[in-house]
Amino acid sequence: MSSSYSNYTNSPCAACKFLRRKCTSDCVFAPYFPPEEPTKFANVHRIFGASNVSKILQEVAPHQREDAVNSLAYEAEARLRDPVYGCVGAISVLQRQVLGLQRELEETNADIMRYASSLGGESTSVYRGRRG
Repeated sequence: MSSSYSNYTNSPCAACKFLRRKCTSDCVFAPYFPPEEPTKFANVHRIFGASNVSKILQEVAPHQREDAVNSLAYEAEARLRDPVYGCVGAISVLQRQVLGLQRELEETNADIMRYASSLGGESTSVYRGRRG
């Protein structure tokens, strides 16, 4: 849990401040939306709504809530950058990069095999064992 949870008496959490309400000791948002990160809640609220986030947090096991909030924050930020594809757009870009790098690796391995075979039979056995 975030250390700012204990600060609820000093300053309202980012969610309560954004929603202009009193932040209480049992605030479901306080452990995950510290006052020094107002944009995090604003983005999550804009995409998912405070009510939905509250419901999600209540349905998720306590030990999984921080991960859930971080996922919501990441998806909200991605949706604001790319309203159509969100995280899926970033995943697609990364998948294309992986495929390109795999092809490049295969080509490099083929070049190594050609080079090794041009040196003679002794060197090719060394590379064959390591390929893959």
